[in-house]
Amino acid sequence: MRVLVLGGDGFCGWPTALHLSALGHDIGIVDNLSRRGIDAELGVQSLTPIAPLAERIAAWRAVAGPTIEHFDLTLGRDYDDLLALLVDWRPDAVVHFAEQRAAPYSMKSSRHKRYTVQNNVCATHDLLAAVVESGRDIHVAHLGTMGVYGYGATAGAIPEGYIKVKMEGPDGWVEREILHPVAPGSIYHMTKTQDQLLFQFYAKNDALRITDLHQGVVWGCQTAETRADPKLVNRFDYDGDYGTVLNRFLIQAAVGHPLTVHGSGGQTRAFINIQDTVRCIALALEHPPQRGDRVAIFNQMTECWRVRDLAGMVARLTGAPVEFLANPRNEASENELAVTNKTLLGFGLEPVTLEAGLMNDIVEIARAHASRVDLTKIPSVSAWNADRAAALSDDGDAERLRAV
Repeated sequence: MRVLVLGGDGFCGWPTALHLSALGHDIGIVDNLSRRGIDAELGVQSLTPIAPLAERIAAWRAVAGPTIEHFDLTLGRDYDDLLALLVDWRPDAVVHFAEQRAAPYSMKSSRHKRYTVQNNVCATHDLLAAVVESGRDIHVAHLGTMGVYGYGATAGAIPEGYIKVKMEGPDGWVEREILHPVAPGSIYHMTKTQDQLLFQFYAKNDALRITDLHQGVVWGCQTAETRADPKLVNRFDYDGDYGTVLNRFLIQAAVGHPLTVHGSGGQTRAFINIQDTVRCIALALEHPPQRGDRVAIFNQMTECWRVRDLAGMVARLTGAPVEFLANPRNEASENELAVTNKTLLGFGLEPVTLEAGLMNDIVEIARAHASRVDLTKIPSVSAWNADRAAALSDDGDAERLRAV
């Protein structure tokens, strides 16, 4: 299979490209290196040193043999180049990671909100329009987010994309199946809900084959492929904008920083290990929908955890103290969450769950690169609104509210 990985230099895109290449697929990466530019903007760097993309690709060829091609273009802007690539390179599938992926970054300012909307929504729409114009039968697999569902009360486990409802009509009640109602909690999550509507339209109007993978919070750094050579190492973000919660806890513990829990820590989230992310993408490509099918939506997660319970687990593992700080996000202080993930399990996914041994591996990576950590970048300071900004200010610039 020939597969284009859009955003293939990123946290999920790079290990996915390597995993698919290791499985024998011909891989091309489309990436304008904007994520590296955001590091420069924020004045932060990946905990792990990331080689230039050309060196990464050369290292993979030396280790594994296959060549991965790189195409430098910007989705949402370079439409003609994208269309030509689809026509000339002739992919069987496109994996779409090419979106600004951080909720806090999307809420930093009006500029960041506008950038996230323009980048994400235009990238997705240009891809779909180009697939149609190319005339090729290309399977589009998109990395979405569990956050499209929101984190409020729900009746039972969140289903995979669609729910059955009853609507009252002139002849009585009629049962229908519709997209699960959305409740985005940030501009980033809002763009993913817009993606959903674009997918629904193009699947219905043009019979595009589309899979939307609603992923949980990713933890971990390395996969079997990225461990093969130091130049293949995956990026590992720890800052308040891009670092995911469990990875941030583990890095904080490794460098002697208290574990920062924002708000009550009662937020329950779905989680997935990075190794399972790449496996799920491969499984999705192996089980594409048929032309004319509705959008296939899978919940790409393996387990749910409450944030304060995660902090407690890491504290017991490492001896690190826990600090409760003001929450920059406009969200419920407590929520329950149950999620259905039967489809990927049915395809053969064997989940990697949170275990002390795996977390110890991450702590060791963090300790090996501790000199690269900038402690000033650890606090989460991107406020969702003026009230949240005031709460952060009242908190004394990340001064602890309560320590346990």
